[in-house]
Amino acid sequence: MDDDNSVTQTKILARALYEVRLLLSSYLGSQTVADINVRQAAHLAFALHNEALAVVEDRGFDPIAAVQRLKAVDVMLGSEFSAIFGALLDRGVE
Repeated sequence: MDDDNSVTQTKILARALYEVRLLLSSYLGSQTVADINVRQAAHLAFALHNEALAVVEDRGFDPIAAVQRLKAVDVMLGSEFSAIFGALLDRGVE
């Protein structure tokens, strides 16, 4: 796969995450009455939406800080996002 195709794929996925964040915005907050999976998805997308926009706009972001923000979601909703995404950092995937 060439670099241009890889960048395009990355931007499409980043934009999709941003759009998911918009669609799930009404499910944010600790008092929202919704299925836990929907709430976790909403908070995951919200936590990383600025990074998604950075990718779409050809800007960088700090992956360590992004993963750190996921810890708040883990504490609030019992998810394991920081461990899942942190494993990508441990393997050097950024």
